[in-house]
Amino acid sequence: MMVKLIVFDCDGVLFDSRRANQEYYNHLLRHFNHPPMSEEELEYAHMHNALDAIRHIFRHYPEDSPEEIDTFRRAQGYEHVLPHMIMEEDLVEFLDRVKGQLHLAISTNRGNTMMPLLRTFKLEGYFTKIVTSETARRPKPAPDGLDEILEHFRCSPDEAIFIGDSIIDAEHAAACSVPLVAFKNPTLEADYHVFSFMEILTLPPLQNHLP
Repeated sequence: MMVKLIVFDCDGVLFDSRRANQEYYNHLLRHFNHPPMSEEELEYAHMHNALDAIRHIFRHYPEDSPEEIDTFRRAQGYEHVLPHMIMEEDLVEFLDRVKGQLHLAISTNRGNTMMPLLRTFKLEGYFTKIVTSETARRPKPAPDGLDEILEHFRCSPDEAIFIGDSIIDAEHAAACSVPLVAFKNPTLEADYHVFSFMEILTLPPLQNHLP
């Protein structure tokens, strides 16, 4: 069956955001007088939603209440780390190629930082459905966000592909029986593996199906 819908993860797919995530969470830690994240904590934060990441990163500091940390986090915004976000170089070329031909959506564990990020990089016009950790009933890897997107576009799982880069993404796609395209992660179990967006056009679900 021909693909009608492409769903994207954000971090590690649309953007290389590891440096930005590192700056973002270390800023919180500095405010509460704690040392920077470890590599393991950075990896965890890269894949999980903000509240889960904060719980993990601050697990050794019970003196700091989650409510106080989250209040400070929301007050800071995200603009100070935007310069550290690196958009994939062929993303816009790919989006221009498929826009109008396929439905485009995002399912991400980002929260209230998703829309400012898209606006900053002038990407908001490409995606007609965006589900975040704050709008989904449950964050990834639960299937809720992807299920909502499939229902919105009235697509069956085999009419969609999900582009992700982590085990959380793999579990998210599998929970909905949506084929996974692993982005720049050859170790991830997936239906397809790519290292660039334009490569996706050559995959069997899309090959020869776009004008």
